Amino acid sequence: MELKRRELIAAFLGSAVAASACRKRPPRAPVPGGLVDRVVDEGHRLRGGGLPRTAEAQPVDVLVVGAGAAGLSAAWRLAAAGVKDVRVLELDTEPGGTARSGKNAVSAYPWGAHYLPAPIEDKGPVMRLLREMGAVTGVDDGGQPLFDEELLVREPEERLFYRGEWYEGLYLRAGASEQDVAELERFEARMNAFAAARDGRGRKAFAVPTALSSDDAEWTALDKLTMARWMEAEGFRSPRLRWLVDYACRDDYGTTAEGVSAWAGIWYFAARQNGQGERSEGFLSWSEGNGRLVRQLVSSLPAGQVEPGVLVHSVEPGEGGCRVDAVEAGTGRPRAYRARQVVLACPRFVAAQVVVPWRQRRPEWMGAFQYGPWVVANLTLSEAPASYGFPLAWDNVFYESRSLGYVVATHQRLLQDERGPTVLTWYLPMAGLDVKAERQKVLSADYGEWEGLVMADLMAGHPGIAAIAQRLEVMRWGHAMVRPTPGLLWGPERQAAQESLGESLHFAHSDLGGLGLFEEANWFGVKAAERALKGLGRTVPSWL
Repeated sequence: MELKRRELIAAFLGSAVAASACRKRPPRAPVPGGLVDRVVDEGHRLRGGGLPRTAEAQPVDVLVVGAGAAGLSAAWRLAAAGVKDVRVLELDTEPGGTARSGKNAVSAYPWGAHYLPAPIEDKGPVMRLLREMGAVTGVDDGGQPLFDEELLVREPEERLFYRGEWYEGLYLRAGASEQDVAELERFEARMNAFAAARDGRGRKAFAVPTALSSDDAEWTALDKLTMARWMEAEGFRSPRLRWLVDYACRDDYGTTAEGVSAWAGIWYFAARQNGQGERSEGFLSWSEGNGRLVRQLVSSLPAGQVEPGVLVHSVEPGEGGCRVDAVEAGTGRPRAYRARQVVLACPRFVAAQVVVPWRQRRPEWMGAFQYGPWVVANLTLSEAPASYGFPLAWDNVFYESRSLGYVVATHQRLLQDERGPTVLTWYLPMAGLDVKAERQKVLSADYGEWEGLVMADLMAGHPGIAAIAQRLEVMRWGHAMVRPTPGLLWGPERQAAQESLGESLHFAHSDLGGLGLFEEANWFGVKAAERALKGLGRTVPSWL
């Protein structure tokens, strides 16, 4: 049994965590909890086909399929344009997708994305949304937006656990050699230069969202090689710097520098700063993470417009619109719609099963899209955990683990010396290059195994955490986010995937931007909505 436990921990979290976890410790009681993901089985019904249909189709002006960040952004744009006959159908029991959140008696907490980098420019649909939320307080003398201080992540922001002690920041400076520090400084200078770079039309080489970036070959050629290969070619060999870059790729893209294009790897460090290493005002965060953005989008829509528990299985473009077939997830009762315009806000692998012409002939570009699995766990504690070294921060990372560590849901409201109850949100991107094998690992582990993995990881930095653990809930995301593999971001496949099918079927999802981020989902949701508005014969100023 002990050998199996060590092997399990090593397979998911690495040998260093396994060695630490399997040292002799007093026995502990398992933390009560369970697996909370619910849509895996329902979603897999799309593969089997044979779902029921009904002859009677309800007419609707615009049907939005999917209530993740992209679908809700599309509905938000349509509502602002005054389109009232809109339906939003969502398979899950609540909206949000990977930006959704949960809540218990202690705190709200994220089930996926947990922050939004503060935009460095005062334009675009994300800024419009933040203004609607009251998050923006003005602009500075340089024209950069200013944000409500209560929403900006307070200090300490980040810390790193290494060999028994916590250290400030995400770069391991303790024990760093002169060569390590010199490489870090040279790397930062290169990233600053990339951030400041502009093309002949004044476009940033690396911009947010990716659609605003320069398409000059000088920059897009970086998409053809991996970030790891670029680092090697540039002479960046410091293990500490390589760890930092690997962490960045796992954090935003769910895989290592070996699986991410150099353009995407550089984008992480360059797109959200001003060319001098400054990230505007930092990060915007809420206890529920990006669930707060979801809540704002939903609140902008008429009551009842978002309908959960509906599995859309067929979208067929035709004369004057699309026929859409669905079943109620709970009852299996069939539904049908005749929509003048459709926004299909789901990832490409789902669209391949839903769009009727694509079921009959799969587009050649579909194979370019890969999706990495993630696991997110929320652990409720009776008090904040004790630790040795730098104090508890918002983001807490384990240097020798394959996890991303955890964020503290109550960080914004707790003072450093308070030790009240809290919720830790733990993240594990399954970063292996074989996404099918990684997905199988995620779905094959039961709650008891996940409980052991989460606690093994956390106990390394907090030996007494088991005594204050109250409940653990685990969410498995089988296809959490698209991976920006070499060639995807600036290859023809992603561009082809963005095109509408006929005049009535439009697509929206973060994967169309090649990065699984809120800014991309929001951009493509608004873009698809504006195409639908054009299809309805409405002329409106663009928000993009």
